[in-house]
Amino acid sequence: MASISLSRTVSAAPDVVWNLIGGFGSLPDWLPFITASTLERGGRVRRLTTADGGVVTEELTSFDAARRSYSYTIVDSPFPVSAYDSTIRVHSIPSRPDEAEVQWSGRFFPGTGTEAELETLFAGIYRDGLEALSGTIDGR
Repeated sequence: MASISLSRTVSAAPDVVWNLIGGFGSLPDWLPFITASTLERGGRVRRLTTADGGVVTEELTSFDAARRSYSYTIVDSPFPVSAYDSTIRVHSIPSRPDEAEVQWSGRFFPGTGTEAELETLFAGIYRDGLEALSGTIDGR
């Protein structure tokens, strides 16, 4: 099983960050390569449309507002992986109330392609996503 985890410090209080990213349908609010998110099955499934017209369907597997985290699995996507599980978390930083650490992690089994290639792919998605989140928070 392959895994990847990236984190980034952003310039906003943890609750402010969570209010932006904590909704399961909120990806288009901060992630430019996701242009639409349609919630289905009572908000437990999201159908994402990517900037290039691709569709990714994901299912919420856990949600903990108090700990500012949620996990999801990919149900259907163009990515050559199986058993993909991912978690997004927002952490407090001691002595820095106006900053938060956002962690995005995932694990999966490679389909086609090597484990290293797919880790690089998802590392790029997470890195670009966390950069976009930081830009959204900073007003860029």
